[in-house]
Amino acid sequence: MSIRLPGRDRAPLDLPPVFTLVRVAEDVRAHDHAIAIAAEAGAATLVWTDRNDVAEFAVILEPAEPLTRARASFFIGMAALLDTLAMRAPPEKPLTVDWPGAVLMDGGLLGGGRLAWPDDAVEDEPPAWVIFSAMVRVALLDVAEPGLAPAATGMVEEGFDEVDVGDLLAAFARHLMVHVDSWQERGLKGVVSEYLGYLATGRERDRRGIDVSGDLVFEGVMGKIGDRIPLLPALTEAAWLDRSSGAPRLGGGL
Repeated sequence: MSIRLPGRDRAPLDLPPVFTLVRVAEDVRAHDHAIAIAAEAGAATLVWTDRNDVAEFAVILEPAEPLTRARASFFIGMAALLDTLAMRAPPEKPLTVDWPGAVLMDGGLLGGGRLAWPDDAVEDEPPAWVIFSAMVRVALLDVAEPGLAPAATGMVEEGFDEVDVGDLLAAFARHLMVHVDSWQERGLKGVVSEYLGYLATGRERDRRGIDVSGDLVFEGVMGKIGDRIPLLPALTEAAWLDRSSGAPRLGGGL
């Protein structure tokens, strides 16, 4: 098992041509930098933080839908992230999502995704941009013994054969393009179905769906919408993220 972290003299990543890569130092959060440059950089700019412990990146999107619906692009990013991990993870290890953006492997917190949009965006108008950002823990480098952080895990701890951060990022970009194309051609239904296949709610036997505003809904009596879990408050909280360390949380209690 090994970790490959691309050096600065490595050849450019194998990204689809539409993407522009912006690489920043380890003390710069990809999420924050993408927000800072979004107005000028434009769509398909991929910001990558160069750090050893976490694969951290953010992508700028420019949806044409009003903000209230554009937030559903969060699920496009999540589906791309989950597909990227699923293709590289040991098949016997379950990969799941805690609503809406915490990614777990075999019950341990591996990482997560979140969404940002301009502070002055209006709900019924298209935002100038939205940003999907993600973090995936490479390894528990700051934990002396994995047992000291039983609620957390990393790709190395879960037995990924090889962790190539650059390859992970390039694969995410390719999966993202597939899901964006699907959304544009067939609407959000296919992407949502992909996401819901990973979602653990404790109510997997219930019929679940995502409405046009991104809320998680459960089918009630006679096919009517029953319980609803709003997306917006959960996106704002991003409970999987330890904001002090800038990494996925080590403790439990999502």
